[in-house]
Amino acid sequence: MRQAATIIRVRTPGPGLVEVTAEICDWTRAQEIRTGLLSLFCRHTSASLLIQENYSADVRADLEAFFERLAPEGPGYAHQDEGPDDMPSHIRTAVGGVTLAIPVVAGAPALGAWQGIFLFEHRRAPHERQIAAHLIGE
Repeated sequence: MRQAATIIRVRTPGPGLVEVTAEICDWTRAQEIRTGLLSLFCRHTSASLLIQENYSADVRADLEAFFERLAPEGPGYAHQDEGPDDMPSHIRTAVGGVTLAIPVVAGAPALGAWQGIFLFEHRRAPHERQIAAHLIGE
């Protein structure tokens, strides 16, 4: 049994879904672990991780619009330490989650045909985000 770990840095332009599938798959293949489990962890409380369709841009647009309706910016939040998008971003992260577990089969994440891995930025300003990746297997 072998293990590998790294931190993958992702620059975001502001709110929205940023696909990180290629970076994650490239790193996973480079570890030369044929069968195992890949764990991903977003090291932030205002961005989340998800697996979603990566073919149609309409899916991303609809998800972004849904999250805006789910937790809109505006008055009514006690926590606004970093501005009006602060608490809505925490709510969106709580719903989206910060961890993923993906089986590794034949040396690559076992994603479906239309599945991609996305970091979902919930803040308005650009950020550099970090995803901790851990791979265990043989």
